Amino acid sequence: MSLDIDYYELLEVERSADDAALKASYRKLAMKYHPDKNPGCGDSEARFKAISEAYDCLKDPQKRAMYDRFGKDGVRGANGGGNGADFGDIGDIFESIFGSAFGGARQQRGPARGADLRYDMEIRLEDAFAGCTREIEVDVAARCETCDGSGAKPGTRTNRCQTCAGHGKVRAQQGFFMVERTCPTCQGAGEVIADPCNSCHGEGRVDRRKTLTVNIPAGVDEGTRIRLSGEGESGARGAAPGDLYIFLHMARHKLFEREGTTLFTRAPISFTTAALGGEIAIPGLDGKKHDISIPAGIQSGKQLRQRGAGMPVLNGRGHGDLVVQIDVETPTKLTARQKELLCEFRETETGEECPASQGFFGRIKEMWDDLTD
Repeated sequence: MSLDIDYYELLEVERSADDAALKASYRKLAMKYHPDKNPGCGDSEARFKAISEAYDCLKDPQKRAMYDRFGKDGVRGANGGGNGADFGDIGDIFESIFGSAFGGARQQRGPARGADLRYDMEIRLEDAFAGCTREIEVDVAARCETCDGSGAKPGTRTNRCQTCAGHGKVRAQQGFFMVERTCPTCQGAGEVIADPCNSCHGEGRVDRRKTLTVNIPAGVDEGTRIRLSGEGESGARGAAPGDLYIFLHMARHKLFEREGTTLFTRAPISFTTAALGGEIAIPGLDGKKHDISIPAGIQSGKQLRQRGAGMPVLNGRGHGDLVVQIDVETPTKLTARQKELLCEFRETETGEECPASQGFFGRIKEMWDDLTD
């Protein structure tokens, strides 16, 4: 059976499918074509291997990008010769088919690692430009100092769990399978606490507010994530702590808008400056004054670019550009003398001064002439 089929077709998803859609479709198809569900069927086995290969590629962002661009030839090197999903994925399939029989086998002995935490921080565009250091306060479940995270009262010891004999897991026969599950007595720790700590009541952690310093590098953008390893919640009874993730958000700036490393701003100028040319000064986030030269005859909507005056490249070198969009402003308040001067100017107009207007009204005249012929 030939299965030289597009990976997306094999997994029955669109090319724009996200990770959740990929995994859901893979699990459904893997359960359908798994050899244990179709004993002796060569076609099912071949398709199971093919969909596993497809998922193994598309679940990896780098491999997926290579596949989207170059096809299977582009990912053969990256696959390292393998053509199947990893153990964790197969374990998920077994767990879906047979309950938690295989899920328990993958669990580590002992209490689970602490939870990861999220903190949303708003910073100014100036802070993102130069980088900065911020202090934050977070409420976390921290390691109990009284018992040093063990959960047992100081001076006492934990006892080996009698239910699982200290293994943290128990086995039971289920049909043709020997299943292994987390011990219900010690919750996988392998030990039980006879005399709990009075401060944390056996949890090994207590609620606490702590102050952390966050270093924000220059060039960060909306949604940039900063990871503080080990600053999440402490694990129960001495287990490893989770991580704290700082998600950055940009406060609205009064002058600039940002797109990547490019800064944008709009500059209204008088119609006389637009006609005669001139220069305007824009204050940069670097604290310098950037002089923007206005060419004579510039039109509204024209964009002028100042190289290297934009945002710095995150973890790299150089800066983006500053783009200034020109908006020609028509005066709304004129003195008598200004009106007089403009009337004198209008009397000298020949139409050559504004070729776009001359062309437009010339086409209107031609249209009226055609209609009246």
